[in-house]
Amino acid sequence: MDSIQQFIQTCNHENTCNFMNTISSNNNTSLTTTTATTTASGSSSSSAASTITTNTPNSSSRYENQKRRDWNTFGQYLKNHRPPLSLSRCSGAHVLEFLRYLDQFGKTKVHTPICPFYGHPNPPAPCPCPLRQAWGSLDALIGRLRAAFEENGGKPETNPFGARAVRLYLREVRDLQSKARGISYEKKKRKRPPPPQPRPQQQVPPPQGASAAH
Repeated sequence: MDSIQQFIQTCNHENTCNFMNTISSNNNTSLTTTTATTTASGSSSSSAASTITTNTPNSSSRYENQKRRDWNTFGQYLKNHRPPLSLSRCSGAHVLEFLRYLDQFGKTKVHTPICPFYGHPNPPAPCPCPLRQAWGSLDALIGRLRAAFEENGGKPETNPFGARAVRLYLREVRDLQSKARGISYEKKKRKRPPPPQPRPQQQVPPPQGASAAH
């Protein structure tokens, strides 16, 4: 289960990668001609550009690495299941078992209704309420596993991570945690600007002399 422990630590402590580019140049020789100066500056700028390009962070590769780790961890969970399960026999119920199993490694305090801090996002004192996986982490995890299932040959209609029971469970966890911790997960709706009012068409008087011409 070491891989699952490592997976939990990765989910709870997502580290962002910071890239620093250091470009140093030492010019100890004097350039005598304009052509030599242009060549030297051109090579220096090209080397700097290549350094920046090499060290540019790639968020997509970070997502792919995380998705691969999640997929391998779920496969390990199926192997350690009693009895062992194959991916073809995996259903939404087994996905729910996996999510409930992850709760024991959670670090999000979820207050019970009898707790005096129920509904407080920042309680002033500790309490014995259980720690759970945050709804946002579970929702992102299911999204990555759902994509990995289809990328590894699974059919969308048989995807256990997209089962209705899983969607209802995530919604229930979201509502429960929002009430217990006093946090709203509802997305803010963008205020659309009112449609422009049509301008009244002004009647243009006929030019002078037009009636006389007729």
